[in-house]
Amino acid sequence: MSSLKFGTSGLRGLVTDLTDSVCMAYTRAFLQHMQGTFGTATDATVLVGYDLRSSSRRIAGACMAAITDTGMKAENCGPLPTPALALRAMRVGVPAIMVTGSHIPDDRNGLKFYRPDGEIDKADEAGILAVLDVDQTATPGPADIPAISPEALQNYMARGRAILRKGTLAGKRIGVYQHSSVARDVLVDLLANAGATVVAIGRSDVFIPVDTEALRPEDVDLAAAATKENSLDALVSTDGDADRPLIADEHGNFLRGDSVGLLTAHFLGADAVVTPVTSNTAIELCGLFKRVYRTKVGSPYVIEGMQRALKDGYHSVVGFEANGGVLLGSPADLDGYRLDALPTRDAVLPVMSVLGMAARTGSTISQLLAVLPSRFTRSGRLEHVPATASGPFLQGLLDGEARERFFAEVGTIRENDSIDGVRVVLASGEVIHFRASGNAPELRCYAEASSDVRAEELLAWGLRIAVTAL
Repeated sequence: MSSLKFGTSGLRGLVTDLTDSVCMAYTRAFLQHMQGTFGTATDATVLVGYDLRSSSRRIAGACMAAITDTGMKAENCGPLPTPALALRAMRVGVPAIMVTGSHIPDDRNGLKFYRPDGEIDKADEAGILAVLDVDQTATPGPADIPAISPEALQNYMARGRAILRKGTLAGKRIGVYQHSSVARDVLVDLLANAGATVVAIGRSDVFIPVDTEALRPEDVDLAAAATKENSLDALVSTDGDADRPLIADEHGNFLRGDSVGLLTAHFLGADAVVTPVTSNTAIELCGLFKRVYRTKVGSPYVIEGMQRALKDGYHSVVGFEANGGVLLGSPADLDGYRLDALPTRDAVLPVMSVLGMAARTGSTISQLLAVLPSRFTRSGRLEHVPATASGPFLQGLLDGEARERFFAEVGTIRENDSIDGVRVVLASGEVIHFRASGNAPELRCYAEASSDVRAEELLAWGLRIAVTAL
């Protein structure tokens, strides 16, 4: 038995299962697939980066050893944000491997793979697994990995500095919750460059699993105390590998990821937005965008939706997930600077965009939210629900009459979709959505309403009736 799971988000599992031989095997399989599918040269350069968790440098060494063994050149990009590694890979047209477990605990880690043109997709996943050969006797990675090459981080920093002109944030006090984010110093530098007075808070030498979608009570308490004690206009942070942002307003209240994405898309002048069905309907109700595309949950689906939007003739395309990670599907013009497309989740772009939007409009962060349609969302899950149970449950809700009877207690259905699970919009405008988790035996429920209390009531109803049905 192994904890390892592989998908389009990469390989993840317990550090004890991510042995050098396993990491080398997945690296070889990835490179073999790149050679066969993308024609990657046998002596090509492959980029490797890593986050700040305790096992990442060792795992990166194993990956670089496998790259060297195949005859390719390993470029050690060092500790840096995942989007920084992706940006360099796409600019120079080479594959890349990011060693990161994102927001999961330190006893776990993972590998995220990038093609020369961006994230791997489901076809790549199958292709890698088809040639995977785990040799437990493989030579372990070297004790000393190559010297760090600074280009990837330097390019990303230059991109970040161009988002806001110098002086844009003059007079603002911005806190950076540093914890163990690989972007903790990046954010301090970029915000100071834009003119803010930066207050660094909570730096840690021990990895802290900050999950932007499931904040710990201590994170919530820290934000409330820090904003008050330091008279902050905002508090910002990221998850471990800096592909998901975390933004709190001047009162220490954290913004939802989909609200962050909405504000970012508006700041960038998007005419089309692409986001999963789990993001709230304020995106349509705000009327700021010509077209909103809804997708399944997961960045590969958002990327696919952005490509569809471009084919449909839209020129400024922004994608984002409910966790706040923003994917730039097309170049953006920012005061004469051309920001290249970056179709992978990024935390720095939304942080800078939301702060820039507040500065441009002379608003506080909370005032930016106040002008958006009032929508509140809640989510919950039923654990230990295998696909053999969630599948028939969801399939049963596809029948029109059965669906009407199921939701009759909470209202009449105005519209519904099955993009990812079953999602209904009631005549009241309230939303209830059931979907099976893509990476765990769980049934998830999402509720949206015009008040926080009502959203909580709908979620409780959804979980209760699902238990009964199951």
